[in-house]
Amino acid sequence: MANKETLCVQAGYEPKSGEPRVVPIVQSTTYAYETAGELADLFDLKADGYFYTRLANPTVSAMENKLCALDGGTSAIACASGMSATLLAVLNVCGAGDNIVSSRAIYGGTYNLFSITLKKYGIECRFFDPDDTQENIDRLVDDKTRVIFAETLANPTIVVLDFDKIAAVAKKHKVLFMVDNTLVTPVLCRPLDFGANIVLYSSSKYLDGHAVALGGVIVDGGNFDYSATDRYPEFLVPDESYHGLVYASLGKNAFGVKCRVQMMRDLGAIMSPENAFLTNLGMETLALRMERHSENAKKVAAFLACHEKVEWVKHPSLASDPYHALADKYMPNGMGGMMSFGVKGGSEKAAAFMEKLQMIRIVTHVADVRSCVLHPASTTHRQLSSADLAAIGIADNLIRLSVGIESAEDIIADIDAALNSI
Repeated sequence: MANKETLCVQAGYEPKSGEPRVVPIVQSTTYAYETAGELADLFDLKADGYFYTRLANPTVSAMENKLCALDGGTSAIACASGMSATLLAVLNVCGAGDNIVSSRAIYGGTYNLFSITLKKYGIECRFFDPDDTQENIDRLVDDKTRVIFAETLANPTIVVLDFDKIAAVAKKHKVLFMVDNTLVTPVLCRPLDFGANIVLYSSSKYLDGHAVALGGVIVDGGNFDYSATDRYPEFLVPDESYHGLVYASLGKNAFGVKCRVQMMRDLGAIMSPENAFLTNLGMETLALRMERHSENAKKVAAFLACHEKVEWVKHPSLASDPYHALADKYMPNGMGGMMSFGVKGGSEKAAAFMEKLQMIRIVTHVADVRSCVLHPASTTHRQLSSADLAAIGIADNLIRLSVGIESAEDIIADIDAALNSI
């Protein structure tokens, strides 16, 4: 396998003689063929190719292939957003009467999807504290559990996932282990190396890296044997909606193929070719950017930890951070640019601080080249009750800081000036 720096630049697309060196934007919904048999073979999965962009597109495929190579997976599916990627991945294995076991320390939108929206369709979610014991988490799993879900680095509480603990529960029960790796990327951590089966991304964040392309991606690890358990019967019986295909017979491609020919076919949430082009372009510098994000965040966290107007700081680069050892284990080459901290004085002081910043802006986004802040309790997580916010560790003075790739000296100077003015 090539090194990650090389994969970021080279993987996913190999032009033939005379073809464009850079991945082209194939802005077409459909594709022409000479014979009816060629098209029929595509529908029957007897040949590789494209017939309608709602299912696959050459530009989108190039980006999918690059991320798949970086993660070490067998296939990838690019979706219209990170939320649609999570939804399609879950619906690929869950139906009414099934349940998900999920960490509480997850993105607010995902928490709402699991606790409110999926509940309306008969899918239950059982939440666990990520710091709870393996035994207590194990007790949440029953014969209707289809997914165990967690984030490598939780947004915005900056909790580092204990892969070994959760993977052990999933392996014991032969349940799919899904991990959202958005805030770390495969450059810093590959969940498939630590027991995950499916990896999810909001590609709008670090993968794109420039806040210009909405998207999400599902990466199939190809490391789950659906024929070894009766937990996923839809993989074992012929799918009458797709020529009687038995997905388990596809081995390492079972989840990815089913997700594309069932979920993407019926829900139509594929990434646009232009967004795939922009995401692929951003990924070419992913290794460089993640190194810089990590270096800057380490410096900023150290500064905040010593500031008299800061109550607490969460970033695993700090030796005092409760997740420092786990981050060293799973992310030894960098811990990303995401952190959270609390300004003394509660939500009013937190708002005043953010409004005093000059270079760093208040935006509903994270993980791009520009540093930015947000107050999750009143924005991304405002749909949660006070009890829910407390349960997942979001205080009223919590500020989510996404450290960009600007000069660390300038980032710190902006923060220092704002803190000193309140």
